[in-house]
Amino acid sequence: MKYMGSKRRIAKYILPIMLDGIGDNYFVDLFTGGGNLIMYATCKNKLANDINPYSIAFLQKIQKDGCEWLPKNNKEFTENNYNYVKEHKEEFDNAFLGHVGFNLSYGGKWFNSPRRDSKGLRDYIAEAYREACKQAEMLKDVTFICSSYEQIELPENAFIYCDIPYRDTGKYQAVDKSFDYEKFYNWCRIKSKEGHKIFISEYNMPDDFTCIWEKEHKIQIANNSNSIISVEKLFTINEI
Repeated sequence: MKYMGSKRRIAKYILPIMLDGIGDNYFVDLFTGGGNLIMYATCKNKLANDINPYSIAFLQKIQKDGCEWLPKNNKEFTENNYNYVKEHKEEFDNAFLGHVGFNLSYGGKWFNSPRRDSKGLRDYIAEAYREACKQAEMLKDVTFICSSYEQIELPENAFIYCDIPYRDTGKYQAVDKSFDYEKFYNWCRIKSKEGHKIFISEYNMPDDFTCIWEKEHKIQIANNSNSIISVEKLFTINEI
């Protein structure tokens, strides 16, 4: 699923670190977004949660029904169709809104603008359809939940990955709530004491969290060819 802040490109690096020694314990993708990391997790028990009802509805729908309900190319679904959905969200179910609002929007950002290239050569609708079909097959064994992270009843001794909204960066507008970082840090400390293994993607964390992996990558700026260098990091909480 096209989603702002997707970790698909680094999944192959961080999943082996997080899944080391997991056995039959659960891997919990607590802020799963578009499900782009959990689809690659090679473990027995997988749970994915997000507070965003549109992304979860989409993932549950393709998991259950496949992708045949989606538009297959840009003749079936035009920019006029996109704009109509954007202005009449109340007429559509959450799964379809999740597809249009994220997969068919520029940068995977909630109803940002229709995905297009400058020459109009790429069929982004067809690309999104093919990607959804692929993802549907890779999510068959995942349990999905739509909840805030604090309210989930976690399996015992879970391995928990938290791809939180990065501090001081762009916000995810599909759910209009500010993220309480201090509250989250304290939640991590409590869950670590309860026996869970906690992993967090962020640029920076408090001193009692340790960076266990990092990698530079380029971020494209808006619709131009310029880019900036950023450093993706994976943290865990120090032994308490």
